[in-house]
Formats: sequence, C-alpha cells, structure tokens
Amino acid sequence: MRKPGKPPFDRANARPERGKRAPAPKTGKPPVSGDASFRRPSAELAVIHGYHAVREVLRAKRRKCLDLFATAAAAERLQAEIAGCEVKVHVVAPEVLDARLGGDAVHQGVLLEARPLPELDISDIEVNSGLVLALDQITDPHNVGAILRTAAAFAVDAVIVTDRHAPEFSGVLAKTASGGLEHVPLVEVVNLARALEHLGDAGFLRVGLDSEGPASLEHTVLSRPTVLVLGAEGKGLRRLTREKCDVLARLDMPGAIKSLNVSNACAVALTLARLALKP
Repeated sequence: MRKPGKPPFDRANARPERGKRAPAPKTGKPPVSGDASFRRPSAELAVIHGYHAVREVLRAKRRKCLDLFATAAAAERLQAEIAGCEVKVHVVAPEVLDARLGGDAVHQGVLLEARPLPELDISDIEVNSGLVLALDQITDPHNVGAILRTAAAFAVDAVIVTDRHAPEFSGVLAKTASGGLEHVPLVEVVNLARALEHLGDAGFLRVGLDSEGPASLEHTVLSRPTVLVLGAEGKGLRRLTREKCDVLARLDMPGAIKSLNVSNACAVALTLARLALKP
C-alpha cells in the first residue's frame, strides 16, 4: 500500500535507476554523449577550438571530423552544421574544455578533434585570382593564423609554407585564422627557394616584400600570376629567398612608425596587389 501523502508513481517522468542512463529521445539529431574522452595528441590528429574555426571546419567538409566537445549552448548554435556532417557530439561543461586546452585558451565552448587537411603539392595550385602567398619561415602561430584569415578574405589561390620552421596548423593558429585555414589551400614545401624557382618557371612574377626594397609595392608593376613572398619578423627574407625573387618591393609608411607586424603588412600588400591586378 502506498504511504499516506506520497504521490502516485509517474513512470513517464521517473528518474532512471542508479547506474543506468535514460534512453535518448528520438529527435533525428546526431548522437550526443556526456563522455569526454579526448584522444592522445598525434600527427594524425588536429585539435581545433573556437566557434568560428570549428564552424568553418564543419561547413567546408575538407577533412574528416571525429569528435565534437561542446557546451550545451555551443552545440545548439552549431546544430545546423552538426546535422550536415558525421561527427560524434559530446556535451560537456566549460571546465572540461579548460582542463584539455588550458585556462588561457579562448575556446568559446567548443573543441573539435579531426584529421589534418589533405596534403597538397605545389603543382596542385590552381590559379584563379592570380595571387599566391609564400611565407619564409614565419613561425608565430598568431601571425600565420592572421595571414590565413586575410588570405581567405582576399581569395588568395594558395599559401606556401616550409615544412620546417612553421607552426602547427591547429590550436592557436586555427583559432586565429577564424576559419581561414579551411578555405585557403595550404602547400608545405621542403625548400622554399626551389618552390619559388618552380613558380617562376610556371610564369609567376615573384615579388619579395623587403623594407629596404628599391621601389615601393604601390609603384611596382605586377602581372598575373604573382606570388608575394613575406619574411619573418626581425629576420626578413633569407638570402637565397631574396635571390629567387624577380622584384623586391617595400611598403612605404608616411607616419612616424615605419614598420608593421607581418600579418598587417600582408593585408596592406594584398590590398595593393589586388588594385594593381584589376582586370
């Protein structure tokens, strides 16, 4: 007999027995789990965090997505992108992501584990806009990420980097690129000088940005296709890289400060190049 004052048993709203999980409702949405078992770091794993970066990975579908770890709010915002790809979703607390990425990471409630982008060869570059970027040992992930974001905004055909002395293409770089990593073909080469030689044989005008260049980029005659070569901050272009350029050009600064961060210099250079290459 039921004890006096105790409401009748409501099976529909009853909690599951201890140790058992209630069955998930049938909503047609991807499977959701509370498990937060992260994979071990490896060369075959890219860890991408930040709302815009993850959203563009899901939209672009250029790589295989494995597991998405997101807060309930972030998962809701990404619902349309999640539905369009095969990825296992884990709804977790923000503290779980903090523990995985570190307290300083601005993850915005989302982390994606995926496979790296497919490797491309220099011969895979397709010339559409007629503009390519080559980075001569720029190692700061914030700078490279910002360059990739700018390159995506300017519809650059490809970004060439060296396989050594280049940052990892995930984490901070992917977050800073804000999705640009998914939209610009990225070509890693062993020898940048040899790659520039190949581009020259293919008809590219090779323009090296150099603060001591003999002419300003604004007054340099450009032709399609063009590859703009950027050197690392402080070091600039290496000697052999400079020798493989057809033209060395500077960015003239009328103000009191005569130099720019390399990612800002890239944005200015692409603006001038686009104006010079207008059909």
